[in-house]
Amino acid sequence: MSSMGVGRATQLAWLGEAQLLEGRVEVARQRAHEAVAVAREHQERGHEAWALRLLAAIHAGGDASGLEKAEGGYRAALTLAGELGMRPLAAHCHLGLGQLFGKIGRPEHAREQLAMAAALYREMAMPVWEDRVDTELRRLA
Repeated sequence: MSSMGVGRATQLAWLGEAQLLEGRVEVARQRAHEAVAVAREHQERGHEAWALRLLAAIHAGGDASGLEKAEGGYRAALTLAGELGMRPLAAHCHLGLGQLFGKIGRPEHAREQLAMAAALYREMAMPVWEDRVDTELRRLA
């Protein structure tokens, strides 16, 4: 394995995150797909998990046709996060699933996922993210 690709998946995912924040969804989607491909090529499962979460977030922000892909992406990232002990990523995936379920009118599933996210954020002393969960819970009320 060449060292030329080491860290490239992470760079692509970060670029994708930045593009998504700027509203450049298609560019973000391209970077996320590239990040997944590079991570798989270099067997960087942790970077793959983060890139899958990014793809899920992109799908979740789109129209109804992408919502199933969003759920699948969050679950795939969550599975890898669990296998690799990536608790912050797991918490972010639970938050994303909670937001997604709230968006599609499944409030009980949303609360369940948000409760899991809140518990993980609390265990890891991540109060800013706990506040985000509280905001989502208020939206469901």
